[in-house]
Amino acid sequence: MTGNSVSAGTGSDVRTFAAALLLTYGAGTLILVGYLLLDSAFGGILGLVGAVFGVVWWRSLHDKIFPRDLPVKSVVILLVVDVVLSVLAFVL
Repeated sequence: MTGNSVSAGTGSDVRTFAAALLLTYGAGTLILVGYLLLDSAFGGILGLVGAVFGVVWWRSLHDKIFPRDLPVKSVVILLVVDVVLSVLAFVL
């Protein structure tokens, strides 16, 4: 590992990759839930607005969308939110 490396280590890289997957999955699931709740494309558009708001909020918490040292707690919370959205989409 060189002194000017972009990576902060394997654990940090895995957390960043997991956050990228979970943010993408969560955004898509939120759009699906919006569509299913309102049973129209307008619900999907509202879900998209919610997903964009969520990513902007995530960025405001961490100063970047994918920071170099992402806390494990943030990834776990993101996983829980995605599971809740998935269950909600399944129920609808």
